[in-house]
Amino acid sequence: MANLRSSKKDLRRTAKARARNTSVKSALKTYIKKVRVAAEAGTETTSSVVIAVKALDKAVQRGVIHKNQAARRKSRMMKRANVVSV
Repeated sequence: MANLRSSKKDLRRTAKARARNTSVKSALKTYIKKVRVAAEAGTETTSSVVIAVKALDKAVQRGVIHKNQAARRKSRMMKRANVVSV
């Protein structure tokens, strides 16, 4: 356990950030899963893709994930969604 007051504050701050980041990452997985399920079912994927892309971009903006990771996830998601629409 930290002894310094500032170190204790840092621990509290990182715990909050970790919880926030975990929540955002979990939500991203949910949005991407919704797109995948819709694509496999052969239903309309446009609205779920828009929501997932927006969430990925927000996560990048907040620093939760790296921009290249978001680009990779969007690319793979679009590939699956486009198979259905073609």
